[in-house]
Amino acid sequence: MKDIEENNILNNSLYKLDPYKKLTEEQEKLKEYIFNFCYTHRKDEHAIFLINGAAGTGKSLLLSSIFNSLQNISKNDPSNDLYHTDNYLLVNHPEMLKLYKEIASETPNLLKKNFERPTTFINRMTKNNSKADIVLIDEAHLLLTKKDPYNNFKQDNQLEEIIKRSYIVILVFDEQQVLKFKSYWKSKKMKQFLEAVPSESYQLTTQFRVQANHDIYEWIDRFSRGKLKPLPEKQAFDFRIFADANEMYELIKEQNTKYGLCRMLATYDFPYKLDGEDYYVTTDTFKLRWDRSKPQDQKPWAERPDTIEEVGSVYTIQGFDLNYAGIILGPSISYDPEEDELVINPNRYEDNAAYMGSSKIDSSPNAKCKIILNSINVLMTRARKGMYIYAIDSELRKKLLSLM
Repeated sequence: MKDIEENNILNNSLYKLDPYKKLTEEQEKLKEYIFNFCYTHRKDEHAIFLINGAAGTGKSLLLSSIFNSLQNISKNDPSNDLYHTDNYLLVNHPEMLKLYKEIASETPNLLKKNFERPTTFINRMTKNNSKADIVLIDEAHLLLTKKDPYNNFKQDNQLEEIIKRSYIVILVFDEQQVLKFKSYWKSKKMKQFLEAVPSESYQLTTQFRVQANHDIYEWIDRFSRGKLKPLPEKQAFDFRIFADANEMYELIKEQNTKYGLCRMLATYDFPYKLDGEDYYVTTDTFKLRWDRSKPQDQKPWAERPDTIEEVGSVYTIQGFDLNYAGIILGPSISYDPEEDELVINPNRYEDNAAYMGSSKIDSSPNAKCKIILNSINVLMTRARKGMYIYAIDSELRKKLLSLM
């Protein structure tokens, strides 16, 4: 019974971002440093603090803790320089925003209105001709880098517009999690923002999500950069390659019964539309529907019991944890045995929205491949206890099986 209760707590995404959760010594020191940065630059026109870190390095938890402390000071500490400051936490991810607002409803220092999508913040501040004191941005790699009429963004770069409307911006960023050209970042552009105003940066490296030896991280990193290496030796983290997608799904269901928070995921290589109809991820013998869009549901996709009968996309799962992930690599990822390397085919990738605006990006064919590899990186860095892989391409499947 105790194990079940502990699993239920650990599986709850609210626990993952609980602003009162104990931070590591590194995170505590960084949090203190960031507050000192805010005190130092409180009266500057603009200042930026950039937190870099790969998936699973505790970026969102750190932001949640910082924002809760900041709002506590703003409301309750007249002796502090940050008293009565107007502060916001922004995230361009509807599932993550839902989670933050749920946390706000259970935390005395936080208000739902202080959590917004970037476009909402930009348009509201523009209309009111106002400027925020401190703005935190989670998943800043999802910020738009070009106009997007669909999302009511009329300017050219969301970060630039947020900086204009804020005194201090604190953001977390991972270049390997950019998934669309309208959010396509180059390090040169980010460097320009940092050089234009007082700024500092910090790199988080400690991995909290993937409970594995370093060789697992190296394997995932190499694969998500288009390279293959032998599979790591057997260890507590359960890493397997499957010859059959149904067999992998059956194991995921077994693990879900034991531990919860185990789901099937796939690269965006299968048709999907937001038209209310069901669409499916299929192999020769396997067929399971894509995740259904339920924007009104309060629970994240992975925590809803019915989604064990669905396949999650990179957009559904980005920013969230699983215990075990069964990943289907679709037709856009294949293998050339003569060259002994992965082959990425953007024409087989079904996420057409990801490529919108590619004509304005230098070396767009390479950039398209990078988008797909980034999506693989997101999928492969979700699971805490184990990751299972099935490749649709027969040559890639054969190669991966041989690496075992």
